[in-house]
Amino acid sequence: MRPIDLWRYEVRRAGWTALLTPPVATAALVLIALLDGGADTDRNLVAALEMALPLAAGVGAASLVGRDPAVELQLTVPTAYRSTLLRRLAVTFGWAALLAVLLVAGLLATGWWPESRGVLSGQLIWLAPTLWLAGLGFLGGAAFRSPAAAGGLVATVWIVDQVFAGLQEHYWFRLVYLFATTRGAVPEDWTANRVTLVTTALALGVLGWVLLGRSERLLRGEAE
Repeated sequence: MRPIDLWRYEVRRAGWTALLTPPVATAALVLIALLDGGADTDRNLVAALEMALPLAAGVGAASLVGRDPAVELQLTVPTAYRSTLLRRLAVTFGWAALLAVLLVAGLLATGWWPESRGVLSGQLIWLAPTLWLAGLGFLGGAAFRSPAAAGGLVATVWIVDQVFAGLQEHYWFRLVYLFATTRGAVPEDWTANRVTLVTTALALGVLGWVLLGRSERLLRGEAE
């Protein structure tokens, strides 16, 4: 199979949840921000970048494990099944990243990009939380072998960060807080927060990769 055909197939297998959720969620929040108007329009648009897009990417990543029929057959082919899932994760994240770049371009063109963030370093506004929630969704899928359970985990963490933003009085919570740009309590900790999120996101992805290497877990999940 040619590489282009392979990736085209993986895009189809990623599923509608992974492909539709990011644009729908982001467009909804952008529309709300524009209709609301007022002095906080720029902040609300950045919130779409930092809040809506990462949640959608995380739910999409959580939907990747447990969707394939006859997993036992895929485990017999030369290409490792977890490598297949990793390609689908790349498709999910790449699609969310493309949407993020388009939204960033729109914010720059309209002058709504936050002046406190440079164009390059400012990409961490969406990149850090998107990587983190996608890594969590991937790990949740590998651990639970259930898109619903893994998606619920992602949504729960997202809601906890929304509801308990006051926990930022603790330094450790500020380091892993997902919305440090729009709701951060200590702006000086922003860079440390973004670096911590990216680093721990990679760790979550590695843990998911390790769990997916245990074929008996996937087969047991298929049987259930």
